[in-house]
Amino acid sequence: MTEEDIKTIPKNLMPQTASVIFMPSGKRGIVQHGTSILDAARQLDVDIDSVCGGRAMCGKCQVQPTFGEFSKHQIISAQNNLSKPSKAELRYITKRGIKLERRLSCNTQIIGDVLIDIPEESQVNRQVIRKKAEPYEIEIDPAVKLFYVQVEEPNMYEPSGDFERLSRSLQEHYSDQLTKNSLITCDLSILRDLQKTLRKGLWHVTVAMHTSNKIIGIWPGEKDDLFGLAVDIGSTTLSAQLCNLKTGKIVGTAGTMNPQIRFGEDLMSRISYIMMNQGQHIQMTNEVRTAINYLATQATNETGCHPDQIMDVVLVGNPIMHHLLLGIDPTELGGAPFALATGMAINTTADQLDFYF
Repeated sequence: MTEEDIKTIPKNLMPQTASVIFMPSGKRGIVQHGTSILDAARQLDVDIDSVCGGRAMCGKCQVQPTFGEFSKHQIISAQNNLSKPSKAELRYITKRGIKLERRLSCNTQIIGDVLIDIPEESQVNRQVIRKKAEPYEIEIDPAVKLFYVQVEEPNMYEPSGDFERLSRSLQEHYSDQLTKNSLITCDLSILRDLQKTLRKGLWHVTVAMHTSNKIIGIWPGEKDDLFGLAVDIGSTTLSAQLCNLKTGKIVGTAGTMNPQIRFGEDLMSRISYIMMNQGQHIQMTNEVRTAINYLATQATNETGCHPDQIMDVVLVGNPIMHHLLLGIDPTELGGAPFALATGMAINTTADQLDFYF
């Protein structure tokens, strides 16, 4: 039932109703209290996958309610505007599990105004997002490079650590390619696996090193593949290009809707949402980071490699997308003088952005 239909019903015959808005489509309507989210979606021609007939068995109809005040839509979406989990839904959660904050749309009734996000995997007709990459003639000089090196075996008469001997070998063979006057370093995660990797490779290893002389990957024997990911963070869509950093060739692409769209279709709507719902920029940050992890998986699936083979990532976006990706509250960008926390490019590590690759 649409809002226009509601206006034609006499007030004395008016049933208890609620507004429901589905994202990312933006479709909205009025439904009677007690209508399941799945039925509401069907009434509004919103496609949600469901193969078990609404018996809470397949789990394909998962949705993610979003709570807060949405001034643009003129609703307050509250948790108590949905029914509590039914026995069937709890049984499914116990047996198979479900992502935090998600509900089974077939077993969740609407009893008040709500905004519902439909995850991509629950959409029947998924949107295919593709942004063409325009080729340019450039010199291939990636920030991460591979070095194949033989490391001297340990000698009890000249005791030294495996990492020190690895560093010495790299300096001896590749001094012209390393950053001068800078020590070779690595994180503890590399150091923990170093000894097993050296011995597995019979003291021949391939090292991935950042321009800062920091080792960010190490493998036994010789390795040729080196991948980087370029991500365009748009306010509506996200697009990723997987690139072979040795050849410069694009080997995989992926795209998806920006999941932040359910907080507001445009940038100022999202800032307004953050202003009215203190601390909610963290949720938007988590959403876009999760989407980027998804893109990394999708892009690498095309090549048969694994996301952990991605050694470098470059992300671009407008100032608000930039701030939200970094977990910075963008409220100051909502009005004059539109102050940035920083307008600089940030060089950081994947774990700081919750990337699993």
